[in-house]
Amino acid sequence: MQFIDQVKVYVKAGDGGRGCISFRREKYVPKGGPNGGDGGRGGHIIFRAVRDLNTLLDIKYQQQYNAERGQHGMGKDMHGKNGEDMVIPVPIGTVIKDIETEEVLSDLITDGQEFIAAQGGRGGLGNTHFKTATRQAPRFAQPGEPGGERTLLLELKLLADVGLIGLPNAGKSTLISILSAAKPRIADYPFTTLVPVLGVVKHEDFKSVVIADIPGLIEGAHKGVGLGFQFLRHVERTSILLHLVDISEMAEGDPVENFEKINKELELYSPELMEKPMAVAGTKLDIKGNGKRLDRLVRYCKNKGCDFFPICAVTGKGIRELMIYLGKKVEKLKL
Repeated sequence: MQFIDQVKVYVKAGDGGRGCISFRREKYVPKGGPNGGDGGRGGHIIFRAVRDLNTLLDIKYQQQYNAERGQHGMGKDMHGKNGEDMVIPVPIGTVIKDIETEEVLSDLITDGQEFIAAQGGRGGLGNTHFKTATRQAPRFAQPGEPGGERTLLLELKLLADVGLIGLPNAGKSTLISILSAAKPRIADYPFTTLVPVLGVVKHEDFKSVVIADIPGLIEGAHKGVGLGFQFLRHVERTSILLHLVDISEMAEGDPVENFEKINKELELYSPELMEKPMAVAGTKLDIKGNGKRLDRLVRYCKNKGCDFFPICAVTGKGIRELMIYLGKKVEKLKL
Protein backbone atom coordinates (compact mmCIF):
# COMPACT_ATOMS: atom_id res chain seq x y z
CA MET A 1 0.00 0.00 0.00
CA GLN A 2 1.26 3.46 -0.91
CA PHE A 3 2.16 5.56 2.12
CA ILE A 4 0.54 9.01 2.01
CA ASP A 5 0.96 11.25 5.06
CA GLN A 6 -0.20 14.67 3.81
CA VAL A 7 -3.23 15.65 1.75
CA LYS A 8 -5.43 18.69 1.11
CA VAL A 9 -9.23 18.33 1.22
CA TYR A 10 -12.28 20.52 0.68
CA VAL A 11 -15.29 19.80 2.90
CA LYS A 12 -18.84 21.18 2.59
CA ALA A 13 -21.48 20.40 5.19
CA GLY A 14 -25.11 20.02 4.16
CA ASP A 15 -27.38 23.07 3.94
CA GLY A 16 -30.35 23.24 6.25
CA GLY A 17 -33.82 22.59 4.79
CA ARG A 18 -36.16 25.56 4.50
CA GLY A 19 -39.22 25.96 6.69
CA CYS A 20 -42.63 25.27 5.22
CA ILE A 21 -45.49 27.74 4.62
CA SER A 22 -48.66 25.75 5.10
CA PHE A 23 -52.19 26.08 6.55
CA ARG A 24 -54.67 23.55 7.82
CA ARG A 25 -57.08 22.39 5.17
CA GLU A 26 -59.83 20.41 6.88
CA LYS A 27 -63.52 20.03 6.31
CA TYR A 28 -65.63 22.33 8.49
CA VAL A 29 -62.51 24.35 9.44
CA PRO A 30 -62.78 27.28 7.02
CA LYS A 31 -59.86 29.26 8.46
CA GLY A 32 -57.33 26.75 9.68
CA GLY A 33 -54.18 28.13 11.29
CA PRO A 34 -50.57 27.77 10.07
CA ASN A 35 -49.03 24.31 10.29
CA GLY A 36 -45.79 24.56 8.34
CA GLY A 37 -43.02 22.31 9.73
CA ASP A 38 -39.35 23.14 10.25
CA GLY A 39 -36.58 22.19 7.86
CA GLY A 40 -34.07 19.51 8.79
CA ARG A 41 -30.45 20.18 9.77
CA GLY A 42 -27.78 19.61 7.17
CA GLY A 43 -25.31 16.79 7.67
CA HIS A 44 -21.98 17.43 9.43
CA ILE A 45 -18.56 16.53 8.01
CA ILE A 46 -16.84 14.44 10.69
CA PHE A 47 -13.31 13.01 10.76
CA ARG A 48 -12.93 9.86 12.89
CA ALA A 49 -9.64 8.26 13.93
CA VAL A 50 -9.56 4.55 13.07
CA ARG A 51 -6.95 2.08 14.27
CA ASP A 52 -7.08 -0.04 11.11
CA LEU A 53 -5.74 2.72 8.82
CA ASN A 54 -2.10 3.75 8.52
CA THR A 55 -2.14 6.04 5.48
CA LEU A 56 -4.17 8.88 3.98
CA LEU A 57 -4.20 7.14 0.61
CA ASP A 58 -8.00 6.93 0.26
CA ILE A 59 -8.44 10.63 0.94
CA LYS A 60 -5.77 11.56 -1.60
CA TYR A 61 -7.99 10.24 -4.38
CA GLN A 62 -11.18 11.88 -3.12
CA GLN A 63 -10.30 15.38 -2.02
CA GLN A 64 -13.82 16.85 -1.97
CA TYR A 65 -16.54 15.84 0.47
CA ASN A 66 -20.15 17.07 0.52
CA ALA A 67 -22.61 16.07 3.22
CA GLU A 68 -26.32 15.58 2.61
CA ARG A 69 -28.60 18.61 2.89
CA GLY A 70 -31.55 18.70 5.29
CA GLN A 71 -35.02 17.98 3.99
CA HIS A 72 -37.45 20.88 3.69
CA GLY A 73 -40.26 21.19 6.24
CA MET A 74 -43.74 19.97 5.29
CA GLY A 75 -47.35 20.69 6.15
CA LYS A 76 -49.16 19.26 9.15
CA ASP A 77 -46.21 20.44 11.30
CA MET A 78 -43.95 17.72 9.85
CA HIS A 79 -40.25 18.33 10.48
CA GLY A 80 -37.90 17.76 7.57
CA LYS A 81 -35.43 14.88 7.91
CA ASN A 82 -31.93 15.83 9.04
CA GLY A 83 -29.17 15.33 6.51
CA GLU A 84 -26.98 12.30 7.11
CA ASP A 85 -23.58 13.10 8.61
CA MET A 86 -20.57 12.20 6.49
CA VAL A 87 -17.96 10.36 8.59
CA ILE A 88 -14.47 10.23 7.07
CA PRO A 89 -12.13 7.62 8.62
CA VAL A 90 -8.50 8.69 9.06
CA PRO A 91 -5.48 7.03 10.74
CA ILE A 92 -4.75 7.62 14.41
CA GLY A 93 -2.24 10.45 14.63
CA THR A 94 -3.88 12.65 11.98
CA VAL A 95 -3.53 16.40 12.53
CA ILE A 96 -6.20 18.61 10.93
CA LYS A 97 -5.18 22.16 10.02
CA ASP A 98 -6.89 25.12 8.39
CA ILE A 99 -4.97 25.54 5.17
CA GLU A 100 -5.24 29.35 5.14
CA THR A 101 -4.33 30.16 8.74
CA GLU A 102 -2.29 26.96 9.43
CA GLU A 103 -4.15 26.74 12.74
CA VAL A 104 -4.29 23.23 14.22
CA LEU A 105 -8.00 22.46 14.54
CA SER A 106 -7.75 18.95 15.93
CA ASP A 107 -5.23 16.22 16.72
CA LEU A 108 -6.81 12.76 16.55
CA ILE A 109 -4.63 10.54 18.73
CA THR A 110 -7.07 7.95 20.12
CA ASP A 111 -9.14 5.28 18.41
CA GLY A 112 -12.66 6.54 17.75
CA GLN A 113 -11.87 10.20 18.46
CA GLU A 114 -13.95 12.52 16.28
CA PHE A 115 -13.78 16.08 15.02
CA ILE A 116 -16.61 17.98 13.34
CA ALA A 117 -14.78 19.79 10.55
CA ALA A 118 -17.86 21.50 9.10
CA GLN A 119 -21.20 22.08 10.84
CA GLY A 120 -24.39 21.30 8.99
CA GLY A 121 -26.68 24.28 8.39
CA ARG A 122 -29.62 24.79 10.77
CA GLY A 123 -33.05 24.11 9.31
CA GLY A 124 -35.41 27.06 8.84
CA LEU A 125 -38.50 27.53 11.02
CA GLY A 126 -41.91 26.88 9.51
CA ASN A 127 -44.66 29.51 9.57
CA THR A 128 -46.20 27.88 12.65
CA HIS A 129 -43.56 29.65 14.78
CA PHE A 130 -44.59 33.12 13.58
CA LYS A 131 -48.26 33.03 14.54
CA THR A 132 -49.29 35.75 17.03
CA ALA A 133 -52.55 37.21 18.29
CA THR A 134 -52.38 39.96 15.69
CA ARG A 135 -50.79 37.85 12.91
CA GLN A 136 -52.76 34.65 12.76
CA ALA A 137 -51.92 33.68 9.17
CA PRO A 138 -48.19 34.33 8.58
CA ARG A 139 -47.29 33.68 4.97
CA PHE A 140 -43.55 33.41 5.45
CA ALA A 141 -41.00 30.99 6.89
CA GLN A 142 -37.24 30.89 7.37
CA PRO A 143 -34.82 29.58 4.75
CA GLY A 144 -32.31 26.98 5.85
CA GLU A 145 -28.82 28.14 6.81
CA PRO A 146 -25.94 27.14 4.53
CA GLY A 147 -23.60 24.41 5.76
CA GLY A 148 -20.05 25.25 6.72
CA GLU A 149 -17.27 24.80 4.19
CA ARG A 150 -13.50 25.01 4.38
CA THR A 151 -10.28 23.70 2.89
CA LEU A 152 -8.17 21.61 5.25
CA LEU A 153 -4.69 20.12 5.37
CA LEU A 154 -4.46 16.64 6.87
CA GLU A 155 -1.07 15.55 8.19
CA LEU A 156 -0.31 12.11 9.55
CA LYS A 157 2.21 11.92 12.38
CA LEU A 158 2.94 8.34 13.32
CA LEU A 159 2.39 7.36 16.95
CA ALA A 160 5.57 5.59 18.01
CA ASP A 161 7.53 5.28 21.26
CA VAL A 162 10.99 5.17 19.69
CA GLY A 163 12.14 6.99 16.58
CA LEU A 164 15.13 5.56 14.68
CA ILE A 165 17.19 8.31 13.06
CA GLY A 166 20.54 8.46 11.32
CA LEU A 167 22.24 8.88 7.99
CA PRO A 168 21.26 6.64 5.07
CA ASN A 169 22.66 3.10 5.33
CA ALA A 170 23.26 3.42 9.09
CA GLY A 171 21.39 0.16 9.72
CA LYS A 172 17.96 1.40 10.80
CA SER A 173 15.96 -0.98 8.62
CA THR A 174 18.09 -3.94 9.66
CA LEU A 175 17.67 -3.11 13.33
CA ILE A 176 13.88 -2.77 13.18
CA SER A 177 13.66 -6.06 11.28
CA ILE A 178 15.64 -7.75 14.07
CA LEU A 179 13.71 -6.16 16.95
CA SER A 180 10.23 -6.62 15.49
CA ALA A 181 8.22 -8.43 12.83
CA ALA A 182 8.45 -5.46 10.45
CA LYS A 183 9.91 -6.30 7.04
CA PRO A 184 11.36 -3.12 5.55
CA ARG A 185 13.35 -3.14 2.34
CA ILE A 186 17.03 -3.74 3.10
CA ALA A 187 19.95 -3.28 0.71
CA ASP A 188 23.58 -2.17 0.75
CA TYR A 189 22.87 1.24 -0.80
CA PRO A 190 21.37 4.40 0.72
CA PHE A 191 17.68 5.41 0.69
CA THR A 192 16.34 1.87 0.45
CA THR A 193 13.62 2.92 2.90
CA LEU A 194 11.39 5.45 1.16
CA VAL A 195 8.57 5.64 3.71
CA PRO A 196 8.42 5.35 7.52
CA VAL A 197 8.07 1.81 8.86
CA LEU A 198 6.48 0.84 12.17
CA GLY A 199 7.48 -2.20 14.19
CA VAL A 200 6.30 -3.55 17.56
CA VAL A 201 8.91 -4.85 20.00
CA LYS A 202 7.68 -7.40 22.54
CA HIS A 203 9.66 -8.73 25.51
CA GLU A 204 8.83 -10.40 28.81
CA ASP A 205 10.54 -7.63 30.80
CA PHE A 206 8.35 -4.77 29.53
CA LYS A 207 5.17 -3.90 27.69
CA SER A 208 5.26 -3.72 23.90
CA VAL A 209 7.10 -0.76 22.38
CA VAL A 210 6.37 0.77 18.96
CA ILE A 211 9.43 1.75 16.91
CA ALA A 212 9.38 3.98 13.83
CA ASP A 213 12.10 3.69 11.21
CA ILE A 214 12.37 7.18 9.70
CA PRO A 215 13.85 7.32 6.15
CA GLY A 216 17.48 8.43 6.06
CA LEU A 217 18.22 12.04 6.83
CA ILE A 218 21.04 13.93 5.17
CA GLU A 219 22.57 17.35 5.60
CA GLY A 220 20.07 19.99 4.44
CA ALA A 221 17.04 17.81 5.21
CA HIS A 222 15.25 20.72 6.96
CA LYS A 223 15.33 22.55 3.59
CA GLY A 224 13.87 19.60 1.73
CA VAL A 225 17.12 17.91 0.66
CA GLY A 226 16.78 14.14 0.34
CA LEU A 227 13.79 12.43 1.96
CA GLY A 228 14.14 13.66 5.53
CA PHE A 229 12.13 16.87 5.38
CA GLN A 230 8.83 15.24 4.48
CA PHE A 231 9.15 12.61 7.21
CA LEU A 232 10.67 14.56 10.11
CA ARG A 233 7.15 15.21 11.44
CA HIS A 234 6.95 11.53 12.38
CA VAL A 235 9.58 11.85 15.12
CA GLU A 236 7.71 14.68 16.88
CA ARG A 237 5.48 12.30 18.88
CA THR A 238 8.15 9.79 19.92
CA SER A 239 9.18 9.41 23.56
CA ILE A 240 12.85 8.78 22.79
CA LEU A 241 15.12 9.08 19.76
CA LEU A 242 17.61 6.33 18.98
CA HIS A 243 20.41 7.69 16.83
CA LEU A 244 22.19 5.03 14.76
CA VAL A 245 25.77 5.78 13.75
CA ASP A 246 27.78 3.55 11.43
CA ILE A 247 31.13 2.81 13.12
CA SER A 248 32.38 0.34 10.51
CA GLU A 249 35.68 0.86 8.76
CA MET A 250 33.84 1.29 5.43
CA ALA A 251 31.62 4.16 6.60
CA GLU A 252 32.10 7.61 5.12
CA GLY A 253 32.91 10.59 7.32
CA ASP A 254 33.77 10.91 10.99
CA PRO A 255 31.16 9.24 13.27
CA VAL A 256 30.97 12.23 15.63
CA GLU A 257 30.56 14.66 12.75
CA ASN A 258 27.86 12.45 11.24
CA PHE A 259 26.07 12.38 14.57
CA GLU A 260 26.23 16.16 14.90
CA LYS A 261 25.01 16.70 11.34
CA ILE A 262 21.77 14.87 12.01
CA ASN A 263 21.27 16.62 15.34
CA LYS A 264 21.71 19.95 13.57
CA GLU A 265 19.00 19.03 11.07
CA LEU A 266 16.65 18.07 13.89
CA GLU A 267 17.30 21.37 15.66
CA LEU A 268 16.75 23.43 12.50
CA TYR A 269 13.49 21.61 11.81
CA SER A 270 12.17 21.90 15.38
CA PRO A 271 14.22 22.92 18.45
CA GLU A 272 11.81 20.90 20.62
CA LEU A 273 13.17 17.69 19.11
CA MET A 274 16.53 18.31 20.79
CA GLU A 275 14.81 18.28 24.18
CA LYS A 276 13.72 14.67 23.73
CA PRO A 277 15.72 11.90 25.43
CA MET A 278 18.26 10.46 23.01
CA ALA A 279 20.36 7.32 22.99
CA VAL A 280 23.07 6.33 20.50
CA ALA A 281 23.76 2.96 18.92
CA GLY A 282 27.02 2.30 17.11
CA THR A 283 26.11 -0.13 14.32
CA LYS A 284 28.02 -2.73 12.28
CA LEU A 285 30.25 -3.65 15.20
CA ASP A 286 31.40 -6.78 13.37
CA ILE A 287 33.41 -4.69 10.86
CA LYS A 288 34.67 -1.97 13.19
CA GLY A 289 38.24 -2.40 11.94
CA ASN A 290 40.86 -1.07 14.38
CA GLY A 291 38.11 0.32 16.61
CA LYS A 292 39.26 3.95 16.48
CA ARG A 293 35.90 5.15 15.12
CA LEU A 294 34.10 3.28 17.88
CA ASP A 295 36.37 4.64 20.61
CA ARG A 296 35.92 8.21 19.38
CA LEU A 297 32.11 7.90 19.42
CA VAL A 298 32.15 6.28 22.87
CA ARG A 299 34.20 9.14 24.34
CA TYR A 300 31.97 11.72 22.70
CA CYS A 301 28.75 10.15 24.04
CA LYS A 302 30.24 9.84 27.51
CA ASN A 303 31.12 13.55 27.55
CA LYS A 304 27.63 14.45 26.30
CA GLY A 305 25.90 12.17 28.79
CA CYS A 306 24.26 10.06 26.06
CA ASP A 307 23.56 6.38 26.68
CA PHE A 308 25.60 4.40 24.15
CA PHE A 309 25.18 0.84 22.83
CA PRO A 310 27.59 -0.85 20.40
CA ILE A 311 25.53 -3.36 18.40
CA CYS A 312 25.75 -5.81 15.54
CA ALA A 313 22.51 -6.90 13.88
CA VAL A 314 24.23 -9.78 12.07
CA THR A 315 25.65 -11.50 15.17
CA GLY A 316 23.05 -10.14 17.61
CA LYS A 317 25.69 -8.63 19.90
CA GLY A 318 24.27 -5.85 22.07
CA ILE A 319 20.75 -6.22 20.64
CA ARG A 320 19.16 -7.66 23.78
CA GLU A 321 20.70 -4.99 26.01
CA LEU A 322 19.47 -2.25 23.67
CA MET A 323 15.97 -3.73 23.47
CA ILE A 324 15.60 -3.95 27.25
CA TYR A 325 16.96 -0.42 27.65
CA LEU A 326 14.42 0.99 25.19
CA GLY A 327 11.53 -0.88 26.82
CA LYS A 328 12.42 0.26 30.35
CA LYS A 329 13.12 3.82 29.19
CA VAL A 330 9.77 4.15 27.42
CA GLU A 331 7.91 2.77 30.45
CA LYS A 332 9.67 5.28 32.70
CA LEU A 333 8.94 8.23 30.38
CA LYS A 334 5.26 7.31 30.21
CA LEU A 335 4.81 7.38 34.00
